[in-house]
Amino acid sequence: MPVPLHQAKAEFFRMLGHPVRIRVLELLQGGPMPVRDLLSAIEVEPSSLSQQLAVLRRSGIVTSAREGSTVVYELAGGDVAELMRAARRILTEMLAGQSELLAELRGAEVSAR
Repeated sequence: MPVPLHQAKAEFFRMLGHPVRIRVLELLQGGPMPVRDLLSAIEVEPSSLSQQLAVLRRSGIVTSAREGSTVVYELAGGDVAELMRAARRILTEMLAGQSELLAELRGAEVSAR
């Protein structure tokens, strides 16, 4: 029996649910990057980065190519970059709403004195 679409989406978002994977995707929005550059930008253990890159590669979100002794990663398509931009917009709106609420709460606190 095929997996329901909502379950497939949940699994997709679960796969994205790791800070290192998100950081890799953010960095790759700027174009292909060798592993050594990803490693210096993210500052995690090489084995941890390797593990997270393998998850992204297996999912088909990133691709890798060997150039001599260097492995270069890139986003598999523009939709992933668009998803990252959408997430940034959503978070920005959420945080703006929270700061407005905080300002309102602080204003109420001052007037209650």
